[in-house]
Amino acid sequence: MGTVSNQQQAPETAPIMTMTLRGCEGACAAAAAVADALGTSSPERFRGVRDREEELDTLDREINEAVTVAVTRCSSGLEARELLACLKLVIDLERICDLLLNFANRAQAVFARLEPHDIKDLATMAALLHKMLTGASEAFSKRDVDAAMSVLRADMEMDRFRNLLFVRHIENPENAPRQESFHVVFMTQELERAGDHAKNIAEEVVHLVTGRSMRHQLRAQDKPDEVRFLDFMRRRGVR
Repeated sequence: MGTVSNQQQAPETAPIMTMTLRGCEGACAAAAAVADALGTSSPERFRGVRDREEELDTLDREINEAVTVAVTRCSSGLEARELLACLKLVIDLERICDLLLNFANRAQAVFARLEPHDIKDLATMAALLHKMLTGASEAFSKRDVDAAMSVLRADMEMDRFRNLLFVRHIENPENAPRQESFHVVFMTQELERAGDHAKNIAEEVVHLVTGRSMRHQLRAQDKPDEVRFLDFMRRRGVR
């Protein structure tokens, strides 16, 4: 991903957009490294997460500095909104990588003592996070509201796995012996919170494209096809 597709960017805005997309790619790579390490039972693969986290720290500083200068020279409201969106996105992306690094450090320390079904569920959550970040990146790159909406739906699945792991290790209704429950709960929470930040990115894209919040778009998506078609025709002035 080099530039935002189908957009005419101002000279000072285009490099900031490119840096933001690099941040999206870095966060996706960090999530992929976590999913791969868990899925292949190869904890040494967690090490790649630190490189991505350091890259996001650098991008966060660079984008903050660049936006501070560029926003004072904006020639349109849209350009200002795009710059502010980049600023918000990189904050979420940097936080995602912080959470993934915390996860990786903890997982490396206790990996040998984790139960197989916990590793499997955590790997599923990490793969789901990667899917969410890929979707959020595509939504931002293409200004695609549908892609952003898919991230919100994926976040519901992320919450479901968090609840499953919490029940297993906190409520433990079977009263079964559990290993490393303290660490599993914290790792689950870190992945779920990273998913929340990916959802924030999707919501910001929706606001950038439509000027409306994700909640409004979700309500529109929930309408029956016939009602959505009639709304479309009314917007076009067709009676």
